[in-house]
Amino acid sequence: MHHGDLIELDITGIAHGGVFVGRHEGRVVFVPDTLPGERIRARLTETRKKSFWRADAVEVLQAAPERRPHVWRAAAIEVDPAQRVGGAEFGHIELAHQRSLKERVIREAIERVGRLDLPVDVRPAGGSDDAESADGTGWRTRVSLHVDGEGRVGAYAARSHRVVEAPDLPLATDAVARSAAEVRAGAQPGRIDLVQPADGRVRVLPRPEGARSHGNPEVVEERVGDRVFRVDAGGFWQVHRLAARTLTSLVSAELTASVGGLDPEATHLDLYGGVGLFAATLGDLGGSGTRVVSVESDPRATEHAGENLAEWVGARAETARVDRFVSRLGAEASARERERLARGVVLLDPPRAGAGADVVAGIAALAPSAIVYVACDPVALARDLATFAELGYRAHDGVRGLDLFPNSHHVEAVAVLRR
Repeated sequence: MHHGDLIELDITGIAHGGVFVGRHEGRVVFVPDTLPGERIRARLTETRKKSFWRADAVEVLQAAPERRPHVWRAAAIEVDPAQRVGGAEFGHIELAHQRSLKERVIREAIERVGRLDLPVDVRPAGGSDDAESADGTGWRTRVSLHVDGEGRVGAYAARSHRVVEAPDLPLATDAVARSAAEVRAGAQPGRIDLVQPADGRVRVLPRPEGARSHGNPEVVEERVGDRVFRVDAGGFWQVHRLAARTLTSLVSAELTASVGGLDPEATHLDLYGGVGLFAATLGDLGGSGTRVVSVESDPRATEHAGENLAEWVGARAETARVDRFVSRLGAEASARERERLARGVVLLDPPRAGAGADVVAGIAALAPSAIVYVACDPVALARDLATFAELGYRAHDGVRGLDLFPNSHHVEAVAVLRR
């Protein structure tokens, strides 16, 4: 068979990355825009590899009971695959079933990649006082639009850098969606970021191709409960309107259940710390005298972290690559500092690629009382958990998933590791 040929597939599984799994004459075929239990017609898009093919779903022949009309019409299966927008790969699936599938992805990654058997659950963002929307829309407080050389403004088509003009942005908050509709005229090629911080006013940040970044970026405030965090408008902050509060509440609850109160005289580390969100969580658990070091490679984020952690006399923010910081700490820490580290907690929130074997080994060598791993990629999490397990640290209570990206394949996860 060749590129462009049509085949029929029974979809039986799900793979990491928002694609689903069928088989054609024994060969694995990866297909988006479907779900397990469906029979579909698909067009082959990649047939060069012997081990698997790729295809685009073009018609549902037998729908699964969990299928629903797509929350974003521009991404629906009725649209030509070349024109379907990306970023909402699960929008055709009932919300509760999306979470079941994400739970399955985490569990299978931990079993297959990590060779571990751990309980996994996935829960929604928010709580009874401020819950996720019923269909998982209206949550994005940060959106990037792309502008091509023809002046088209919109999202990228799935798995490409081709701009698709979409009239609506259902995953965005109402304010961000309204602002997006107003910036389309006269935009220069490049990117336009829309950011809605805690004050509710949307900032529009043009990023024209070839332009240098602004020397004095606007600083905005984000809130988690009563606590205020300063962050550059274009800097990193959680995208879901409820994410920061949900994540910090879960980390606090899981850590308290696992180790009880934090020792304020110990030394605690917040690695890949950003503007200090999780360092403040550790500080709240340990009290006003908590010794916590936030480590982040971005100097602007570190500067804000220093301000955001000012109420803790024992807190500091350090600009450094995490791998180099951990290596240096392991080589140079005094006996007294090692004793404080051994009584402390290490929290890490690495990028999508994970922490990696060297960082994991360096953390384990510090022998902390507990390690909190916050992950945005199930496979990277599984790989790092396997390395930690080899070094004596295991997530005895399992992995807690958070659906902070409804209608997409992304999922966040938290695990507390003890010896």
